[in-house]
Amino acid sequence: MRAKLVSENAGERTFVLILDAGEEAFAAITAFARRTRLDAASLTAIGAFERATVGWFDLGKRKYKPIEITSQCEGLSLIGDIAAGDDGQPSLHLHAVLGLADGTTRGGHFLEGIVRPTLEVTIVEAPAHLRRRKRPELGIALIDLGS
Repeated sequence: MRAKLVSENAGERTFVLILDAGEEAFAAITAFARRTRLDAASLTAIGAFERATVGWFDLGKRKYKPIEITSQCEGLSLIGDIAAGDDGQPSLHLHAVLGLADGTTRGGHFLEGIVRPTLEVTIVEAPAHLRRRKRPELGIALIDLGS
């Protein structure tokens, strides 16, 4: 992965990340967020994957049902945010719409994806701090604006 700080103004930083073939996107973006101590940011990305997994959250079971995509797919839209988790570390929340060779799509909570050939990510940090807290009644962590 290559990263560049492209803008910095009034406490807001904008980074561009370029992930290379073979990198696992979720882990690479999370590692970058930890290295740069991001705890309030939005992100967008486009690119492609040799395989990926998105998830549909089953509220009754309080867990994600994985949707495996085992062939080359285009990242048509990846959007999300970064906030500090319960452990104080950056927590990535990302949704994706992935396009398949026949023009159909799969989408959901982005769980993992092996990049091929590239993924272009733009991260915009806010000058505020956000906290994501585990909601036991839901089984997921959500941003808590009261903290």
